[in-house]
Amino acid sequence: MANTNEITHDFSPFFKVYKDGRIERFMVLDDLPAGLDPETGVISKDVVISPESGVKARIFIPETVSSDQKLPLLVHYHGGGFCLGSAFHILTKTVLTSIVGQGNVIAISIDYRLAPEHPLPIAYHDSWDGLEWIASHSNRVGPEPLLNKHVDFGKVFLMGESAGANIAHYLAVQAGANSWVGLKMTGVIIVHPFFGDKEVDKMYRYMCPTSSGGDDDPKLNPAVDPNLSKIGCDKVLVCVAEKDFLRNRGEAYYHTLAASEWGGKVEFYETKGEDHCFHVFKPCRETDELIKKFVDFIIV
Repeated sequence: MANTNEITHDFSPFFKVYKDGRIERFMVLDDLPAGLDPETGVISKDVVISPESGVKARIFIPETVSSDQKLPLLVHYHGGGFCLGSAFHILTKTVLTSIVGQGNVIAISIDYRLAPEHPLPIAYHDSWDGLEWIASHSNRVGPEPLLNKHVDFGKVFLMGESAGANIAHYLAVQAGANSWVGLKMTGVIIVHPFFGDKEVDKMYRYMCPTSSGGDDDPKLNPAVDPNLSKIGCDKVLVCVAEKDFLRNRGEAYYHTLAASEWGGKVEFYETKGEDHCFHVFKPCRETDELIKKFVDFIIV
């Protein structure tokens, strides 16, 4: 009898793969229902992006928005190593309700499908589909009335943390390189980004069979992307944390973008004494300051 507990790939603390094909995930959180968050006065609503793929998203909007008010839109991609996370759990809610409540903006988090069951680049494709779905509202006749009625489509921002920052960057480059006119992307917020290093990333290579997992892959190393200077926005905010193991990759990304022929403005912001995605996990003064940095970048 086969040993169903034999592990073929151990990518702790993210997931393990067993010989029988089972995936054991760690750090899994329950999804929360949509509705009113009384602390911030932000209402959330779930929508279907694609009935074919099953991809959904959650919209966050201030409860006090007036009937004819148009607000900036923040399109969010969650972190989790491409294999964990959700648009619907407490970590996403905590960050986005704070931004929406303080900035008087609308946010929508795209719940892309997770690897390894859905191998990369599926997460990138789902995320792009989310952008196209949002763009379908720019003529005010899209499927979601909240977006038709309240989004200022001249002020659209992308944002992601960790793996989500990787996705946000990639989509912004693709939009610019393909001269996509679906949305006017004002800015991109890159938070504690995951990019590759000289060493092959074995987990990424496993999740993305078409990738080397090394720094010759433009998704992992923006410096080798011939389209980097075409990134389709006016400004980029790159945020790192001093104690984050990905800190140096984030700073390298900042310098790479700043040295490129892109004509926009890139800003670097470091939080001292904190670790990877600290703002998602703990309320503190540094979290408040980082959230304020996001809000200022959007509304200024």
